[in-house]
Amino acid sequence: MNTVFQHILVAVDSSPSRRGAVRLAADMARLTGAKVSVVHVAAAAATLAAVVSLEDEQEAGAVLDEALTALREAGVTAEGTVVHALTTQIATTISAAAEEQGADLLVLSPHHRGSLEALIHPRVSDIVAHGARTAVLLAPEDEQSR
Repeated sequence: MNTVFQHILVAVDSSPSRRGAVRLAADMARLTGAKVSVVHVAAAAATLAAVVSLEDEQEAGAVLDEALTALREAGVTAEGTVVHALTTQIATTISAAAEEQGADLLVLSPHHRGSLEALIHPRVSDIVAHGARTAVLLAPEDEQSR
């Protein structure tokens, strides 16, 4: 059977909107027979004096485990990893993971914010969508994610 998507990468963060992205990735995988990889970027911020983790290993692992459990309960073959990056490198880290893993579809959730804030701090999803060499599907936030 020849499918459109064979490998889906879903990027999850700690926001509730991740659940919509995971559900959409599961739906796409069931429709196409694709396998799913999950990536969670445990972010750190750089200050003049140090690099400060914004999430500890246990929190990062819990976000990843929740996504993997949801995918497997939906009947989808899934594996995942936590990667570490500075907040300024999250988008490029996600795009690089998609390329390294040979994903042909990248699913993530956009974070909605005001236009001024978006101008000053572009959304990770916007940067990924404009720079990735992989097809990108943005999962709409739904009632279950709020």
